[in-house]
Amino acid sequence: MKAKHILSTIALAVTAIACISCGNDKALTEHVILIGLDGMGSAYFDRSEMPNTASLMDAGSWTLSKRSTFRTKSAINWASMFMGAGTELHGYTEWYSRTPELPSRVTNEHGIFPTINSILREQRPDSEIGALYEWDTIQWLVDSLALDHFAESKDYLNHPQQLGDMAVDYILEKKPNLLTIVFDHPDHEGHLYGWDSPEYHEAVKFLDAEIGRILQAVRDAGIWDSTTIIVTADHGGIGSNHGGILPSEYETPFIIAGKGIRNAGEFDESMMQYDVASTIAALFSLTQPQVWIGRPVTSILE
Repeated sequence: MKAKHILSTIALAVTAIACISCGNDKALTEHVILIGLDGMGSAYFDRSEMPNTASLMDAGSWTLSKRSTFRTKSAINWASMFMGAGTELHGYTEWYSRTPELPSRVTNEHGIFPTINSILREQRPDSEIGALYEWDTIQWLVDSLALDHFAESKDYLNHPQQLGDMAVDYILEKKPNLLTIVFDHPDHEGHLYGWDSPEYHEAVKFLDAEIGRILQAVRDAGIWDSTTIIVTADHGGIGSNHGGILPSEYETPFIIAGKGIRNAGEFDESMMQYDVASTIAALFSLTQPQVWIGRPVTSILE
């Protein structure tokens, strides 16, 4: 009788643990806007004028110690951010990887390693999902076949507000459940003039104004109270380059505020690039693929 009781207790415990990993039907948010700033490392973050970003930090949770996946190159880290795993599993290893140089450990029905976009599409098929970007490689990493809408802002150096315009229009028209917006400016100015240069900080200041326009569009669309905003980056830099192992290259900001997020300020929980996808999955109460190694940052979730 005692043995039967012990076995029953163990079974209940196993069931409870399983439920943690499978999520529940109650999502913490209805909309997530993921704003990526290519090349925006943490080393010089406090030297840039970013009032709109600062308002998100004041209202939500943040860290300047999120670590990039090695090597600290763009495609590798955008892939890791969207795919919940590192290079060893998703297989993207180069600056401009469009297809994996190593065979992906698994692929989905679209022939790509599972992304946050594809698992949202599978588990909540009626979701409106989009991606807008200035660097064309992004479209190869988000699983465009899982998206309702994706578009590149071409010639953004001559039309710097175009991506912001595209994002505002899409938010107002479609009220997306998940929208990824990737700006390329910090990386471009970093390579051309140097990280921590006046030109670099001017680009960051401009992008903060674009973030302000996106936040206003969320308000104007009537979805502010049901939206989570994330601002983050793929890598930092030093001098006029990146790709190495210095903190200025691998430490990146992660700022999150809005629906489902505690006003916890700076958090100490360890965070890696691939934890971004897992945290978004947790916000939507999605079951993440077994092949993902990312973990949601649970301390900041309501």
